[in-house]
Amino acid sequence: MSAVTTLTEDQLALAEVTLDFAQEQLAPHAVAWDQDKHFPVDVLRRAAVLGLGGVYVREEHGGSGLTRADGVLVFETLATGCPSIAGYLSIHNMVAWMIDWYGAPAQRARWLPGLCSAETLGSYCLTEPGAGSDAAALRTRAERDGGHYVLTGVKQFISGAGASDLYIVLARTGGGGPGGISAFVVERGDPGVSFGANERKMGWNAQPTRQVVLDGVRIPADRRLGAEGEGFRIAMHALNGGRLGIAACSLGGAQSALDRSLTHLADREAFGARLLDAQALQFRLADMATELTAARALVRQAADALDRGDPGAAQLCAMAKRFATDTGFSVADRALQLHGGYGYLSEYGIEKIVRDLRVHRILEGTNEIMNVIVARGLTESLR
Repeated sequence: MSAVTTLTEDQLALAEVTLDFAQEQLAPHAVAWDQDKHFPVDVLRRAAVLGLGGVYVREEHGGSGLTRADGVLVFETLATGCPSIAGYLSIHNMVAWMIDWYGAPAQRARWLPGLCSAETLGSYCLTEPGAGSDAAALRTRAERDGGHYVLTGVKQFISGAGASDLYIVLARTGGGGPGGISAFVVERGDPGVSFGANERKMGWNAQPTRQVVLDGVRIPADRRLGAEGEGFRIAMHALNGGRLGIAACSLGGAQSALDRSLTHLADREAFGARLLDAQALQFRLADMATELTAARALVRQAADALDRGDPGAAQLCAMAKRFATDTGFSVADRALQLHGGYGYLSEYGIEKIVRDLRVHRILEGTNEIMNVIVARGLTESLR
């Protein structure tokens, strides 16, 4: 990676180990996994051996205890091997963090060991068929019945659904708006849980995406995460970190595309000279590298703000997610163009990166919603 002069020795070592894993365990198989729609659970568990199953989980609870600043390095380097798998691991780690920080001691003891080892895989269930960007409008219900809750509803576009063992489900326990939402932990084997077909998608094919259908799922009240009515706050707090993870994955995928472009242009000749020696193409590469470096700086600034508890952290995370995912996709698309017809062939892996990075501008809150968050922060004091 470029622009690493501000990293500590520990962070440089972390990036090196993670990059080695990405290049050895992910990159050689990424195209085949995409074509076969194969979800490599065994590889996820190998990543967990390195501590990547519980990146943000506190050490006393079995995790790696890393900061958000560390985490964006992890997910950027993983994404150089496969953005789809790195993206799923970002979501899995968001689930583990939510249980670590908002779970009761018994909940942490029950679920964190499996999540940190990736023997238990986690998914995050917020979006619904009729409630995406307007998350506070969700309709899934959780009705209290003595010592239990009964959950009914459908969750849409859930990464890992069907393969994951554990689902954090946001459901309505009260009236309309954010204050009526609570969070619950649902297990794959709970009666009444089922899944839709694996969606046919443009990208992210190396992980399943399905509906999660909750048909009168009866769970003990001790499966609620936090207090009643706190679910929306918990979800939004988690999404600050999740947005940084996806932003970092965009950086990693785009950096890989840029690196491949340099190699390709050095190897190809036209009109008796290397393509890499053409100043017009050098200028394109310079623009791509400059934009990625700027995006990386913003992602790291936002991660630092989140680690410090800065009041403006949510706004910075939204800025970073919007800017890094837009930039990452743009750089990858230009890398495909620099490859000419070869970029359009699946065996070169560039078109896969383009397809994978396109969805990053949508998930964890669309980039239009990121602009809403930023604008709200700018205008709040004038209301």
